[in-house]
Amino acid sequence: MTGRLEGKTAVVTAAGQGMGRAAALAFVREGARVWATDMDPQNLETLGGHDGITTRRLDVLSPAQINEFSGQIEAPDVLFNCAGFVHNGAILDCDEEAFDFSVNLNIRAMYRMIRAFLPGMIERGGGSIVNMASVASTVIAAPNRFIYGTTKAAVIGLTKSVALDYVGKGIRANAICPGTIESPSLQDRMRALGDYDQARASFVARQPMGRLGTPEEVAELVVYLASDESAFMTGNAIVIDGGWANA
Repeated sequence: MTGRLEGKTAVVTAAGQGMGRAAALAFVREGARVWATDMDPQNLETLGGHDGITTRRLDVLSPAQINEFSGQIEAPDVLFNCAGFVHNGAILDCDEEAFDFSVNLNIRAMYRMIRAFLPGMIERGGGSIVNMASVASTVIAAPNRFIYGTTKAAVIGLTKSVALDYVGKGIRANAICPGTIESPSLQDRMRALGDYDQARASFVARQPMGRLGTPEEVAELVVYLASDESAFMTGNAIVIDGGWANA
């Protein structure tokens, strides 16, 4: 049986863990050749043994590394911008340094990745860009997610703009807006709150389904948006949050 991404090449950022890792593995399962990138090469070690995956250290905060990488490989059919950071706090908890870091990682890195790979995608006749946004954005406000929600709202705007400007050149761009997903970064945030069990119970309590989402569930949506099955979809911000936004 032919996979949904057979013959396609994908680039994934933050592929070392969580949703990025799940997406890289799902891409390979569906027949794609994957460039799995991450800032931490140790996070990529377990991916290196999978056929179809090539790992590479990439700091998406470095324009030089992005440009070097894009110049060394052919333009991909799929670009999944997954790298990001969740800052905890309201506006008075967000100083200039925290503001700049979140903007640089959550928005500017995505802008640079798209600018680096988009010309080649246009030249080859098309491609699918999938950007990691969040339900905490223009969809809903979440407590203590000031700069995170701000940057993820910007990701939705960025995605819609790219989708509109390049729809006539075969480029599709969509954003995914996950709710609370079981991941290493979430585990770290829960531990940082001091009482892990209480933090976990609080995160679960706000989910109408009574559970957290899984990286694999998000990866299935990413695969769909990367594949030709979604060929008539562009400029969307698709919520996958277990009903949180409707609660």
